[in-house]
Amino acid sequence: MHIESLDLNLIAVLEAMFREQSVTRAAHGLGLTQSAMSHSLNRLRLYFEDPLFVKSGNLMAPTPKAESLRHAVLEVMAVVRQGILSEAGFDPSASRKEFTLCITDMGELVFLPGLLRQLRRRAPHCTLRTLQVPAEQIEGLLASGEADLAIGSYRTAPEGLYKQRLFMHSFATIVHVDHPKIRHKISLRQFESSPHIVVTLTGKRHLDYDNVWEEKGITRKVLVRTPHFLIVPLLIEQHPDLIATVPQELANVYGRYGIVKSVTPPVELSNFAINQYWHPQFHHEPALVWLRALIKQTFETYPVIQP
Repeated sequence: MHIESLDLNLIAVLEAMFREQSVTRAAHGLGLTQSAMSHSLNRLRLYFEDPLFVKSGNLMAPTPKAESLRHAVLEVMAVVRQGILSEAGFDPSASRKEFTLCITDMGELVFLPGLLRQLRRRAPHCTLRTLQVPAEQIEGLLASGEADLAIGSYRTAPEGLYKQRLFMHSFATIVHVDHPKIRHKISLRQFESSPHIVVTLTGKRHLDYDNVWEEKGITRKVLVRTPHFLIVPLLIEQHPDLIATVPQELANVYGRYGIVKSVTPPVELSNFAINQYWHPQFHHEPALVWLRALIKQTFETYPVIQP
């Protein structure tokens, strides 16, 4: 082995393969053609005298040799980002970087259109990829670089992540636009007697959220628990007696399609923060510093509600 034949670009290729486990996706993330990516991977295989990544179902799984390199590769790239790339700057007009966000389907519905508009104007060659994952996976994805940022309200987000508040959300209860009994407001009796749709990322009971109602002495008849916000108005369209309590911004989006209308919940609910989260390892990376600023500016166009 000759260290001269192992350049930094090949280390970046290894990191991308660990992250994506796909030649196509890794190439896209690095701004390379698939043939260039394959050529780089072949150079790595010759250098280490090992296939490094082998086909396993739909993925390219790392070999034991590759796994033995993982920690060193990630450490080298972390040093490069913090000590070298942080001095190089980022040119959004020329970059072909793919940014990856952990965001719920609610975030996609409400915020992604505005963010995409800003990205296309300021970084016309960059692309976006979104992931929907449980909160407990966020730190690992951010630490590995598989995701650049997480956007949402993660009550259980690890303390080790950086966090920046984007704005505060209020709540609205949504009902069918032609609900036979609920017109412009909903009474406590109607709220408790109606069947509810509840959205949680896991699709399971969310103790923090459920406790809010219990603390106020309210008993809900939960008929459906789902991890998807997108299905809510479609269920209400087919079952007009169903109701749901969702973030106000999302209720506004739903209302554009004439299926549901918003009413004020029968009790006052505390507002909650929407934040962006990132890993300290990438705090100084120029591309992500730029992205965080872009997201902050984009969210400043949304109404701010005081906590």
